[in-house]
Amino acid sequence: RKRVWNEANALTGKGGAGELSVTQLFEWPGRIELRKAMADRDIELAELRLEQFRAVLAARAKIAAYAVFAAREKAVAARETAGHLLALREVLIQRGQAGLTPLLETRVIEAIELNLQRNAGEASLAAQAALFDVNQLRGAAPDAEFSIGPMPLVFRPIARSRDELVALARSNDYLVRVRALERARQGVRVDLAKHERFPAVSAGPFMSEEQTGDRERVLGAAVSLPLPLWNRNQGNLDAAQEQRLQADTSLDLAQRDVEHRVIEAAVIYDTKLREMAKWQPDSIQQLREAAELADRHYRLGAVPVSTYLELQTQYVETLGGVLDTKQEALEAATQ
Repeated sequence: RKRVWNEANALTGKGGAGELSVTQLFEWPGRIELRKAMADRDIELAELRLEQFRAVLAARAKIAAYAVFAAREKAVAARETAGHLLALREVLIQRGQAGLTPLLETRVIEAIELNLQRNAGEASLAAQAALFDVNQLRGAAPDAEFSIGPMPLVFRPIARSRDELVALARSNDYLVRVRALERARQGVRVDLAKHERFPAVSAGPFMSEEQTGDRERVLGAAVSLPLPLWNRNQGNLDAAQEQRLQADTSLDLAQRDVEHRVIEAAVIYDTKLREMAKWQPDSIQQLREAAELADRHYRLGAVPVSTYLELQTQYVETLGGVLDTKQEALEAATQ
């Protein structure tokens, strides 16, 4: 509503008044493309991070599953060998042989049995901890049990040189790819900040009408610009340039880090591979059979106590060493 008064402050008319305007924001050429490029980089980053998460999850699950298997194997071997020593010690006590030598042999057997029982307990705890990791990765209850059968791992020699491995890592490593995308995104942000120094223009038609005695209608076009027109968006431009420098530094650090990790993993993998190449395919089985054979013949007096105990302990230690070497090679291979 609108009211009109004259100079004598007398009401001369009243009526309706209204205004209608439609404006359209006009961006400078190329600005929308830059914003679309920013959005595309964000999508690529999200997809790459999802791919990285899946790859890390698969590698962690494989390593954790093998850790469960290896720890269980160690626990079984230590517990089984300790059981043999316990049974033998009970037999020796029942025989009641007199003399210093039988007494010392019994004490040595008892000490090794206690150590093996402790090793079995530690291996069981390690298996339980690895089981927690696997259950967490697969979204199950922490103490959910599941069976893991033998895991035959096949390790092949590295077919590429160190320089080729480094070049592949610099182009394929997830962290490097993420940092490269972030740098590209910051470059687009700088270009956009430069482009936004020039203000966008809003324009469009408008109509106003008043009816307070006389009827008045105005039609026209309006153009609007933000103020000030000079030195606009300089703060955002400086911030974007600083962020691009940070992205360049992060990419350089990521490339150096991946070079270090790849070379270190390759050295570890080659070392473990050379160790495994010296093994006999059935060396663990032969040691197990030799330990069982020594257990039977020691009871008959055909094997000295030193040989018997050495075979029992070496079987457990060698089995643990073989499993640890394979696990370390697997961890290096996942790099």
